[in-house]
Amino acid sequence: MVRTHKEVLNITTSKRTQLINVTSQVRDIVGRSRIRDGLLSLYVSHTTSGILINENEAGLKEDIEKSLEKLFPKGGKYLHNRVDNNADAHLKSTFLGSTLALPVTGGSLHLGMWQSIFFAEFDGLRNRNLTVMVIGE
Repeated sequence: MVRTHKEVLNITTSKRTQLINVTSQVRDIVGRSRIRDGLLSLYVSHTTSGILINENEAGLKEDIEKSLEKLFPKGGKYLHNRVDNNADAHLKSTFLGSTLALPVTGGSLHLGMWQSIFFAEFDGLRNRNLTVMVIGE
């Protein structure tokens, strides 16, 4: 029988742009779900935040932030800036995406050796939510 388990992580960001490692919190939720095999869904319900998987290395995190800033610089001549001056944050969020799906096997989150899950903030300081849903048996 397929079951579901849902929790919402509350994340407080401390900078305008920030990558926050949420891997341990997500692993804990998978454990509490008691689902052995299934699918983990992560959903960011904010249009200036995103979610990604990569290595938890300080230099790489800085490289990601700098690369996104080069692609979508703050203060660019974006039409949306007429509204609230944060178009770069919306574009960065769109580029990364707001959802991830990962396998759950043997009651554990299935990630590669160097992989970590990051909540990405592009318009902080904010209080954010990350919805974590585990579906399976």
